[in-house]
Amino acid sequence: MMAAGGGAARGGGAADTGTSFRRSGGSRLAALPGTRPALRHGQLLLSCGVPSLDCVLGGGLAVGTLLLIEEDKYGVYSSLLFKYFLAEGVVCGHDLFVASAQDPPANILKELPAPLLDDNFEAERIEATAAKSEDYQDSMQIAWRYQNAPKVVTSPTTSLKLGHYYDISKKMSPELLQSVKSHSFFLPDELTLEPKLRMCNMNCGYARLLQSIQSVIYQEGFDGSHPQKKQKNILRIGIQSLGSLLWDDDICSTNTPEDIHSLTKFLYVLRGLLRKSLSACVITIPSHLIENKAIMERVTNLSDMVVGLESFIGSERETNPLYKDYHGLLHVHQIPRLNSLICDVSDTKDLAFRLKRKQFTVERLHLPPDLSDTVSRSSKQDLAESAKLLSSGCGAMAIGKKHLDF
Repeated sequence: MMAAGGGAARGGGAADTGTSFRRSGGSRLAALPGTRPALRHGQLLLSCGVPSLDCVLGGGLAVGTLLLIEEDKYGVYSSLLFKYFLAEGVVCGHDLFVASAQDPPANILKELPAPLLDDNFEAERIEATAAKSEDYQDSMQIAWRYQNAPKVVTSPTTSLKLGHYYDISKKMSPELLQSVKSHSFFLPDELTLEPKLRMCNMNCGYARLLQSIQSVIYQEGFDGSHPQKKQKNILRIGIQSLGSLLWDDDICSTNTPEDIHSLTKFLYVLRGLLRKSLSACVITIPSHLIENKAIMERVTNLSDMVVGLESFIGSERETNPLYKDYHGLLHVHQIPRLNSLICDVSDTKDLAFRLKRKQFTVERLHLPPDLSDTVSRSSKQDLAESAKLLSSGCGAMAIGKKHLDF
């Protein structure tokens, strides 16, 4: 489980001192823009575009690895994370490879959020500070027994800054988009160019996508196994809604698909390409449409990191007062073990996400301290009963018919 570029962090022999260790590995790792070496396992890390999600994933996305995002029911927030990943690549100067069977990659790039850099981010921070002061005035109405309660740190944080922040209400400027090199793969256009191609008993769409990714890695100088004359850079690969019917895959339409191993074979070959290249990949997949759970288990095992998005849109949790501050739950299904027997696990298992002040953030899920004195007794009982809907195992979960107790 080792990505390309990680070996540079382990330079020097057994007799080397700590100083020589830093001198042999630090200069080469620092040459790649938008990356930093992990302190624990020495792999190169890059940001997925959401700093709070980077903390959940152990500091960021390791070069040479694959992040699988299980889409929410309507694909709203998974599409947003997909754009964050690409927007971070533009800001860091990385090359992009965008693949889709639904939306043309050119349209996806036009919808990338605008970065909050320097003065813009400072203005947003001042605005957020003013909002906190207003919230403080409202907090004076809380019962006296909660005034001395310890504050809950909602958003996961780290001392090492890696990613940037973005404003989803604004689009990235065309000048910034033109500053980086992008490669596109739009399946409807690819199928009309040449006759159908199959390899390793894989369907035509996956075979052409692998062929396109492989050519970009080898021809553009991202192959880490061979010395390159060009200046090294990172290739960010983004694949949207892989496994859907638009990719000519029937795993979402039936429990017994014809090409049952097409998706797993694609991921197996793709991981081989990622391992020996200076690249990182993010794939979104409509897992809620796949009836065959055995396929999803194999897909999970063939991915390095797997996170799932559970949106509250259209569910009873959307109107539940317990979840009024959030827009959905984040489930971390798998974290890689890189050069170690253990993985970087977050100190909390209950995670939620929300859009606040034009930004997508991942926060620790916690319940409100108590119900207001103005709420009727019947409303309190309804809220206490609705606490049973919590599936993430919060320690503040109500038991039986008792009221919420904190």
